[in-house]
Order: sequence, then structure tokens, then C-alpha cells
Amino acid sequence: MARAPRLWITVINLLCLVVLCRATESPQYEVVHAESDFEIRHYRGATWMSATVNDFSFQKATLFGFHRVFQFIQGANLNYSRIAMTSPVVTSLVPGAGPLHSSAYVVRFYLPAKFQDCPPTPLPELNLEPYTWESHYVAVRKFSGFATDDSVLREAVKLATSLSLSPWANSTTATDYAYSIAQYDPPFRFIGRVNEVWVDVDASVFVGPAGKATF
Repeated sequence: MARAPRLWITVINLLCLVVLCRATESPQYEVVHAESDFEIRHYRGATWMSATVNDFSFQKATLFGFHRVFQFIQGANLNYSRIAMTSPVVTSLVPGAGPLHSSAYVVRFYLPAKFQDCPPTPLPELNLEPYTWESHYVAVRKFSGFATDDSVLREAVKLATSLSLSPWANSTTATDYAYSIAQYDPPFRFIGRVNEVWVDVDASVFVGPAGKATF
């Protein structure tokens, strides 16, 4: 019986591999400020499809949340639409208890341009919801390797430390999520993996009319 969960996770990994290798579109952004170990980006408003997962493990939540999204993009929607894969897959941590200080996670899939204005309606049993991520600024730290329960917490702390030592020290904004992890690669890419930690910031004081930081 113990083999069944591991087999299920392996199957989900294979699905991730197939679709992420074909990922093309990504959310649009511009870099408004860059430091040696982080940058500030401005993301345009966009529509994402989101799956909420109640779990203490970031890795498990991402796998099972993406599995629901995968069914949706493969046609499990009222339009029977097949939807092209995009990147990154973003997992946002809802603050709470537990080792990662999270009680739940929200796995987000960026909808391609043709579905931005009118997303297909997911089948009810998938428990997915469209989410309009309004125009916002985020502090971003890149990291390599696999995004694991341990590494995401470690990288989030590093980003928080970097921000605290910069002019952006008091710029983080209160949102429903502590931080987000963006993953760009399929699970079986072992070399050159790219992940990011995202934290929302208030850039109104620092960004001038030209759209760049004023310091």
C-alpha cells in the first residue's frame, strides 16, 4: 500500500515533464531595479487559474495542485478546451502554522493570451478558481536546484535578509500570501534549473514616472 502514493507522485511528475517542456508563454513584466542578489519587477495584471491545497508540505501541495490544473488544461472544462502550457508554475504560501509557517498553498497557472479575457470554466470537481492578479511589484530572488520544503524556506529567508539591508527594507506589503515560489522547469531537468522567490512590495515611493527606481 505504501507504494501507491509514491507511484501517484511519479505519474504526476511525468505529466509535469511533458507539459513544461512545451511551455511558451509567460506573464509580462519589466525590471525596475536590480541588485546583486535580487531584483524588483513590475508585473502587468493577468488572469491565472488557481488550485488551493491544504497541506503542510510545499512539495506535495505543488504536485497535487498542479495535477488538478493539468486536468483542466487537458480539457476538463466546460468548453472542452485544450490549453497550452505556460511558465512559471507559481505556488503561494498562505500564512499559518506548521514547519513552513503555512496552513495551505495556492498553485497558480498563468492563462495564455487567448484565454486571458474569457477563461474556460473548470469542471466543478477540480475545485479551481480563476484569479485576477492585479498589476503589482515583486521582489525576486533566483535560486537553482529543486524547490523543496527546506530550500524554499531557506531562500525566502535570504530574500528577506537582502531586502532588510537595502532601501526596500520597509517596502513589503501585506497580502493573503507570505511569499510565492515560481518554478520554470520540468521535474526531470537536473541541470540549470531556475526557481524564484517572489514577495510583494510597495514601489510607489521608489519608482519614478519613467518606470524605474529613483535611486
